[in-house]
Amino acid sequence: MAEFGVNKGVGKEVEFKGLTTQYLFIFAGGLIGVFILVVILNLSGLNNFSCILFGIVAGSVLVWGVFHLNNKYGPHGLMKRMALKQHPRRIIHRRSIRRLFNR
Repeated sequence: MAEFGVNKGVGKEVEFKGLTTQYLFIFAGGLIGVFILVVILNLSGLNNFSCILFGIVAGSVLVWGVFHLNNKYGPHGLMKRMALKQHPRRIIHRRSIRRLFNR
């Protein structure tokens, strides 16, 4: 049986097959979500072939999407991208222009 080592050194991030920490959580949560959705579709009476096909397609899109995000933003880029939305676009200055230039 193949062993997959998780590379974790002192002060280093967890990395598995090139995915860093936050992308591992997105990947694992997404796969669990796809699995639960396939089970719900199967229990609702949908054809087994359709459920399996949906699971394969959704899982493949998830894997591609997570690896794309990992390559595009890097280990901390996704958090920086989300934090960018919380910064104001411009700072409003309510002083008059004459008062700005006076000492």
